[in-house]
Amino acid sequence: MTTTAVHADFEQPETEAEKRKRLRTVVAASLLGTTVEWYDFFLYATAAGLVFNELFFPDESSFIGTMLAFATFAVGFVMRPVGGLVFGHIGDRIGRKKTLALTMFVMGVATALMGALPTAAQIGVLAPILLLLLRILQGFALGGEWAGAVLLSVEHSPAKKRGLFGSIPQVGLALGLALGTAVFAALQTVFDDEQFLAYGWRIAFALSIVLVAVGFVVRLKVEETPAFEEVSRLKARSSAPVKEVLRGRNTRNTVLGLLSRWGEGAAFNTWGVFAITYATGTLAFDKVQVLLVVTVAALVMAALLPLSGIASDRYGARRVYTLGIALYGLAVFPVFALFGTENLLWFTVAMVLVFGVIHALFYGAQGTLYAGLYPTEIRYTGLSVVYQFSGIYASGLTPLILAGLIASTDGAPWLACGYLVATALISVVATTLIRREDLHLAVDAPNDE
Repeated sequence: MTTTAVHADFEQPETEAEKRKRLRTVVAASLLGTTVEWYDFFLYATAAGLVFNELFFPDESSFIGTMLAFATFAVGFVMRPVGGLVFGHIGDRIGRKKTLALTMFVMGVATALMGALPTAAQIGVLAPILLLLLRILQGFALGGEWAGAVLLSVEHSPAKKRGLFGSIPQVGLALGLALGTAVFAALQTVFDDEQFLAYGWRIAFALSIVLVAVGFVVRLKVEETPAFEEVSRLKARSSAPVKEVLRGRNTRNTVLGLLSRWGEGAAFNTWGVFAITYATGTLAFDKVQVLLVVTVAALVMAALLPLSGIASDRYGARRVYTLGIALYGLAVFPVFALFGTENLLWFTVAMVLVFGVIHALFYGAQGTLYAGLYPTEIRYTGLSVVYQFSGIYASGLTPLILAGLIASTDGAPWLACGYLVATALISVVATTLIRREDLHLAVDAPNDE
C-alpha cells in the first residue's frame, strides 16, 4: 500500500490564548513524561554497576558480575525495537496521546516491581531471572516512548520553533538521568553500605510510582497532535506502517538514520553509564562523588538542550547535529586522558564538557532531524525504528564493548577510545548524506531554503 503524503503543518483554528494553553500542556506532558520514563530506565543503568552486580550476581567475580549486570542492561535495549514496532504501529493507527499514556503505565509497573524483587540470597537463581524479565518489560515500554514524545512536541509546534520544541523531550532524558543519579547519591549518603544494599536502593525504585502517577495524569490532558488529526480526517492512516518505513525513499532515510544515531547512542552510554563504573572501579573514586558529577553534567545538559533547539531553528538541525557529533569524536581521547589523571576535579571538568556541553549540542537537534525523515502517517513507526533498532548496537552494547576492550589492553582505554571515534565518524558521514529533498518536514533553517 502506498500512503498519501499529508501536510504536517495543519493547525485547527484557535485563539491565541487557546494556542498558548495547548502549547503549555504539550510542553508539560512531553517534559514530565520523558523525565519519568527515563528516570525509570536509567535507574537500572545506575544500579547495574553499584547494586545488581552484588545482589543478583553475587557468586561471580567482580568483573564477571559487572559484565552480567551490564548484559541484562543491554537486554532492555534489545527489547526496545520490539516495543518500538508495537507502539509505533499503535501510535500511527490510533494516535500519539493514548500510546504515550500506555507506555508510561507499563514502564511504571515494571520499575516498581523491580524495586520489590527479592535478591539471589533470598530466592537463588530466580532473582536474576525475574530481574531480566522486568528489564525486558522496561525496554518494551520505552521502545514506544521517545518517538511519541518527540512527535507530541514537534507536531504541535509552530513551524519556526520546531527545533526548540523538538529539544524538549531530550531535556526530559537529561533530567531523568540527573534525578536517578541524584537519588542514588542521596540514598548512599543517608544509609551506610550495608543499609543501602539491604533496602536503601529500593526507595529510588518506589519513588517511580509517585512520578508515574503525576506524569500519567498530565499526559491524559494533552490534545492529540494536529498532524495526526489531519491524517485521520483525510483517512490517510497507513495500514502497515513498518512496510512503508522500509519502502522507496524511506528505506534510504531509515538506513542513514540508523547510522547517524550510532555516535549519539555510544556517547550517551559511555558518559552516562559506563563512566560511573569506570570511575568507581578503575579510577577508585568515591561512588557518591561520581554520581554527583554525573548529576551535575546531566543538569548542564538539560539547561543547554533548548539552546541546541534554538540553534537548529536558526542554522538547521542537520548542521547542528553534525557539528556536535564531530566535536564528540574530537573530544574522546582528551577526555580519557583527563580521566587518566585520576584527579576528581579533572574528571568533573571532562564530564561537564563532553556530557553536559557537547552532548547537549547534538542531542537537542536529534529529535527534530529524525522527525523530518518520514511523512506523518508512518512517522511514529519510522522514528521508533531508527532510534530503537540503533539502540541495540549504539547504546545497549556500548558498556560491554568498552569494558571488554579496556580489559583486553590491561586497563588502557585507548582502543576503546578508537571505537568511540569510529562511531562519531560513521554518524557524521551518515548525517551529511541525508538529503534535503528527502525530508518530510522543514527541519532546516530558513536561510537554507
